[in-house]
Amino acid sequence: MQIYNTLTRRKEPFTPIEPGKVRMYVCGMTVYDFCHLGHARVMVAFDVITRYLRARGYDVTYVRNVTDIDDKILRRAEENGESISSLTERMIEAMHEDEARLGVLPPDREPRATRHIGEIIAMIETLIAKGYAYAADNGDVYYRVRRFARYGRLSNRDPDEMRSGARIEVDEHKEDPLDFVLWKAAKPGEASWPSPWGDGRPGWHIECSAMSTCCLGETFDIHGGGPDLMFPHHENEIAQSEAATGHAYVHTWMHAGAVRVNHEKMSKSLGNFFTIREVLEHHDPEVVRYLLVASHYRSPINYAPESLAEARKSLERFYNSLEGLSLEGLSLEGLSLAGSEPLEGEVDGRFDARFTAAMDDDFNTAEALSVLFDLARELNRARKEAPEQAPALAAELRRLGGILGLLQQDPVAFLKGGAGDLPLSEAEIQAKIDARAAAKKAKDFAAADAIRDELAALGIILKDAREGTSWVFEKPEG
Repeated sequence: MQIYNTLTRRKEPFTPIEPGKVRMYVCGMTVYDFCHLGHARVMVAFDVITRYLRARGYDVTYVRNVTDIDDKILRRAEENGESISSLTERMIEAMHEDEARLGVLPPDREPRATRHIGEIIAMIETLIAKGYAYAADNGDVYYRVRRFARYGRLSNRDPDEMRSGARIEVDEHKEDPLDFVLWKAAKPGEASWPSPWGDGRPGWHIECSAMSTCCLGETFDIHGGGPDLMFPHHENEIAQSEAATGHAYVHTWMHAGAVRVNHEKMSKSLGNFFTIREVLEHHDPEVVRYLLVASHYRSPINYAPESLAEARKSLERFYNSLEGLSLEGLSLEGLSLAGSEPLEGEVDGRFDARFTAAMDDDFNTAEALSVLFDLARELNRARKEAPEQAPALAAELRRLGGILGLLQQDPVAFLKGGAGDLPLSEAEIQAKIDARAAAKKAKDFAAADAIRDELAALGIILKDAREGTSWVFEKPEG
C-alpha cells in the first residue's frame, strides 16, 4: 500500500508503527454552526480510508476531535443569547445527524477540547520548561517559532520569508511576530479555566496536540484534515508536539482536496455556501456521498447541479444491475478483502484484485469505481447469458461498493427515490404510465409526450426499455 505523505510530497509505502494496527487522528469541526460541504468532504474521505484499512485487515483506531471552545463559538453564543454548552451540544448533535445520513461511521474516539484542559496545560508547562514557550505580561502564553528548527517543513514555508512580510502591532506582546498563542487570558465574562498563568482558555493549535497524543500516543501513524489546515494549524501542531515530547509526531500526513461550487471557492460572501443539511433537503445522501467519493481524496471537487446529476446516473447504473436479485445477506458486514472466503459461483477474484490495487495506490477511489462499473457490466451480461453467476457477481458488487460506503440501499427504494417524497402514489404513477402506453399505441404521440412531461415536472423520470417502462424519482430543487 502506498500513501501520499504531504510532509515528504511523495507516495510512500505504508508500514504501521505497530504491525497490524493503525492509529489515525483527523481534525474535526469547530462546533459553532452546521457542518458545510467542506466538512462533508473530510468526513467522507477519511471514512472511506478507515473502511478500506479495516477491510484490508488492519485494526484501526480512528480519532476525530471536536473543538468546543473558540472565539467563533464565544461570539455565536453571545449573538444567539445562549450558553456555550447549549450551542456546542446542539451543533454536535446536528453534526452526528449529518454524518449518519452521509453513511459516515462514527470515529472510535471523539475527544472534546474542554474535556482535556488538564492535558493542554501540562503540555504548555512542558514547552515553557524546555524554552519553547513563554508567558507574556498580558496573561497570554506564546510559542517561540524560531526555537523549533524544523518549522515550515510541512507547508514548505521559510520562517524568514514569513517574518519579512509580518506586521507588528503597537500593542504587540510577542517576542517575534511569528510566535503563536498557546493560552489566551480571559476577558471579563468569558468562559475560562484556571491555569498557572491566570484564568483563560487554550489556543486552537495546542488543543489538537494534547488530544491526539492523549488518545494515540506521542507518535502515531496518520494525521489528516482539510486542505486549509496545513498552515498554520498542522505546522503548529508539529512544532508543539515534537518540542514537548522529543519524538516524531506523525509518520504520514494526509490532506483532502477542497470543495468548489460551480468552479468557485465556497464562501458566504459569494452566496454559494451550503450546509450539509441544506444539500440533503434536495438530494439523496448517497448521491452526495458518491460525488465526494468519485474523485481522488486529494483532488478538488466541483459541486454543481450537473455534477450531482452525473452522480445520480452512476448510482442508477449500479442499482439497475442489482435490481431484482436477492440481496439478503450481501452487505459489507463480516466481509473483508484480506482473507475473505471465495463466493459461490463464477467470480474469479479479478475484480477484487483490481479494486485492491486501485485502493492500495493512495486510496484511488476514482479507479476503484471504474472497477465497479466493469463488474456491473459483467453482472448485466450474466443476468442475460449465465443467470447462475449473477448472485455471486451481485454479492461482489455490493461488498466492494460497501467498502466505499455505497450500494447498501434496496435497489427499488433508491431507484424510486424514496416513496415518502413522491408527489403521487405509485398507483397513480403507474396509471399515467399505462395511459401513456395507450396513447402511444393509438399513435397519439402528443398526448404521450404530455404525460411524460407532466411526470418529469414532478421529478418522476420515465425510462423506456424493451421490458417496459420504469421510473425514478429525482426531487426537484426548491
